[in-house]
Amino acid sequence: MSLIAVDVLIIGSGAAGLSAALNLPESFSIAVLSKGTMQSASTYWAQGGIAAVMDEEDSLSDHVRDTLIAGAGLCHQDAVEFTVKHGRKRIEWLVEQGVKFTREEAADGGDFHLTREGGHSKRRILHSADATGIAVSNALVEQAQAKENIHLYENQLALDLITASDDQGQKRCVGAYVMDMAQRQVNTFTAKFTIMATGGASKAYLYTSNPDVATGDGIAMAWRAGCRVANMEFNQFHPTCLYHPDARTFLITEAVRGEGGHLILPDGERFMPRFDKRAELAPRDIVARAIDYEMKRLGADCVYLDISHKPKDFVISHFPTIYAKCLSYGIDITSQPIPVVPAAHYTCGGVMVDLNSETDISGLYAIGETSFTGLHGANRMASNSLLECFVFGHAASQHIIQQSDNVSMPQDIPKWQHHGVTDKDEAIIIAHNWDEARRFMWDYVGIVRTDKRLKRAKNRINLLREEIDTYYRDFKLSQNLIELNNLTTVAELIIRCAMMRKESRGLHYTLDYPELLPSAEDSICTPEGFQPKQSP
Repeated sequence: MSLIAVDVLIIGSGAAGLSAALNLPESFSIAVLSKGTMQSASTYWAQGGIAAVMDEEDSLSDHVRDTLIAGAGLCHQDAVEFTVKHGRKRIEWLVEQGVKFTREEAADGGDFHLTREGGHSKRRILHSADATGIAVSNALVEQAQAKENIHLYENQLALDLITASDDQGQKRCVGAYVMDMAQRQVNTFTAKFTIMATGGASKAYLYTSNPDVATGDGIAMAWRAGCRVANMEFNQFHPTCLYHPDARTFLITEAVRGEGGHLILPDGERFMPRFDKRAELAPRDIVARAIDYEMKRLGADCVYLDISHKPKDFVISHFPTIYAKCLSYGIDITSQPIPVVPAAHYTCGGVMVDLNSETDISGLYAIGETSFTGLHGANRMASNSLLECFVFGHAASQHIIQQSDNVSMPQDIPKWQHHGVTDKDEAIIIAHNWDEARRFMWDYVGIVRTDKRLKRAKNRINLLREEIDTYYRDFKLSQNLIELNNLTTVAELIIRCAMMRKESRGLHYTLDYPELLPSAEDSICTPEGFQPKQSP
C-alpha cells in the first residue's frame, strides 16, 4: 500500500472534475482519479450540448424562468441565478481550453449555432455537432495532460473517504482510500481538499443511458462519511434511447426533437400533442411518462422518433453520430423512424452542497451529478447539467484557493484495513444481487410509482443490504462487490426519499398522490450521528 500526498484530490475525470482541476493554480499538486480511462465518465457520452445565454434575443431572466418552470417549483432560486449568471464566462473559458463548438458559418469567426431542447423557450444550446461530450472531454483531458502539477490516475476505484478532527474539533475530510485495479492494491491518498465528481447513480436501474461507471460511488461515500443527501427520488428518465436488441441503450439526443423530430406510435400517429401543448418539446418527465403510458396502453415494445421529413443533408450534418450509429443497426434515420424507449439518465438529487460546492464536511466538495445544488429542482432542464459542472467546478476551485492557507493536515492517517477472503462458491450471489436490485428498482421505483411498489422495494433493499454487509466483511474486495455496496446504498436513499414525498412533482409521479402539495419541500436524508458544520 502506497501513501500519496497532494493538495487537492479529485475523484472523477469528467467535466466537473477536470474543470475544477484546470481552474486551480499550478502551484497546487492535484491528483485526478478515473475509475476507467480518463474518457470513461458520462461527459464523454453527452450528445446534446451546454445551455447558456449567448444570443441577443435571449436573456438571463428567460433562462432562469425556464429552469424554474422545468424544476416544478423545487429549484433553489439562488442556485439557478448563480448558475445562469456565470454561463457565458464558462463558455468563453471552454473555448479558451480548445473546445470547438459548432458555428453558423464555416469560418472560425462565425456565431455559435444554437439549438433548442425541451423546456427552453429560446435557442441557447451550444453544441459540437451531436458529440458535444466528446469534444469537451478530449479538450479538457488534453489540457490536464499538459499541466505538470496535475497527475492523472486511471483504473482507480475510490473505496471510502478519510475524515479527522481539525484544531477546533470539527470533522474534516483529509483524503480517500483508493483501489488501484491494475495493481490490485489499496492506496491512501491524503489531501487538504477532496472533490467528489463521480457522476450519478443511474445504473441503479435496469435500463440506463449511462456508462457502467455510474454506480453512485461518490454519493454513497459521502453518505457514509456523514453528509446529508437530498432529493434522490428525482431520477430523470431520458425519453428517447435507441431500442434495438444489439444496442446498449444508445442515447438519441433531445436535439433531434429540438430540430423538428416527431414522436409517433407504431401506426404513425403523433401522440405528444395529446399530452402537452409543447408536444415533443415538453420537459423530459412529461415526455417520458407519455411514452411509458402509450407503451403500456398498446403493449408496445417501443415508440418511434421520426425526423425523416427533414432534408437528408440536414439530418446527416446535424446528427452525424446518431446517423452512423443507427445505420450500423440497419436504420436509416433520413428515411425511417428510430425505435426508442425511456431509460434512466440523470440523478437530480445528490450530496448537499452550498454555492461554493462544499458539503457538510469541511474540505469535502461535490460537483456535477454527484451533488445537490438546488439547480435542477424536481426535473433537470436539458443541457443545464454540463453548465452546472463548469460553474460549480469553478466555484469549488475559487473557494479552495481562498481556504488553502488555513489548512493543516493531521500527523497520523489510519491505514486501510480489510480482512475479507474470497469464497468462490458464493461469488455468483453478488452477480445475482446486482441483477435483482436493478430489476426491482426499475419495476417499483421507476417512471410511475405507488406506495405499494415503494414498500416492496424497501423490503427488498433491506434484505439485500443485510446480505451485502456480510459479503463486504467476509469477501476479498472486488470491483463488483464495491460497486454493488455503493449502488444498493444509493438505491436505499432513492427509496427513502420517494417514500417521504406524498405528492406528484416533476420526475416523481405516484398514482397514490397525483396532485401537488401547496408548498415545495426538499426530501433530505440525514445520516446517523450527523454533525452540522460550524460557520468559520
